[in-house]
Amino acid sequence: MKLHRCLALIFLSLATLIPTLGFSQSNYPNRPIRLIIPFTPGGVTDTSGRFIAEQLSLKLGQQVVVDNKPGASGNIGAQMVAAAEPDGYTLLLGYAGTLSINPTLSDKVPFDSVKDFAPIGKIGDAILILVANNDFPGKNLADVIAISKKDPNGLSYGTSGTGGTPHIAGELFKQKSGANLVHVPYKGGGQALLDLLGGNIPLVYTAVAGANQYVSSGRIKAIAVSSAKRSSSMPDVPTFIEGGIKEFVIDDWVGLLAPAKTPKPIIAKLNQALNEILNSTEGKARLYAMGITPTPGTPEKFGDQIKNDLIRFTAIVKTAQIKSE
Repeated sequence: MKLHRCLALIFLSLATLIPTLGFSQSNYPNRPIRLIIPFTPGGVTDTSGRFIAEQLSLKLGQQVVVDNKPGASGNIGAQMVAAAEPDGYTLLLGYAGTLSINPTLSDKVPFDSVKDFAPIGKIGDAILILVANNDFPGKNLADVIAISKKDPNGLSYGTSGTGGTPHIAGELFKQKSGANLVHVPYKGGGQALLDLLGGNIPLVYTAVAGANQYVSSGRIKAIAVSSAKRSSSMPDVPTFIEGGIKEFVIDDWVGLLAPAKTPKPIIAKLNQALNEILNSTEGKARLYAMGITPTPGTPEKFGDQIKNDLIRFTAIVKTAQIKSE
């Protein structure tokens, strides 16, 4: 009798618990959500994250609060999300450099990009562009390659910093073309562009969003974009592939992730809301204005890109012998 009574109590407890768990997930969210952006306010990553937070608040009926946690190239904020409760109330604005490049530069990154996160969906791709100052004699990629090979000291190109996506793109260009290029890291893409405008460096690899105003005003020259297709904001600028560099596609992506083991119904609800934003007229217009191409899709597709980028970038970093600063 005692055994039967114990079993009955266990089943009664489970019967009480299961509906509660189901209710909490189906009723999600019932309090504000925290979106950690692992960078300082003001950049394209931060701006896109704030727009998505604003739109998710409307879609979900709960406020999505942005919390900037910069440091260590995004590692600090990402680690906070990796260690958070997997209940859907702490999310990460993921960035290609943090999740797909940082782990290739050091074995001391405090998270596993694949095991510690549950992908929700990719927000979009920020197209990268190679630009030159107006005194640079070249007009296209063939010219860049030829001019670089004539200089025994190499041709300098600036980026936002060592190990960033523009740096990786520059090293891949060097590896695929044989160009004699020398990387010059800056503390941000804005500083690199200022030096380019001043004629202090011949080339800069940066985001289209930052370079667009200077290209359109004729203050610098556009050489090529590294996306699969031409940028809608710069339709006259060819891609690297069109310039003869085969299979050359590298974009700066941003996306949403949750801690690993976040329940699938919560991930599905967030993914649906995100895709509705990305497919909306306002969502497309706002993101395109930031230089980001919206990429609605599944959590699985986003997760596969993170895995594939880790493999691809590891090979580039190893060949270029890039070390974290």
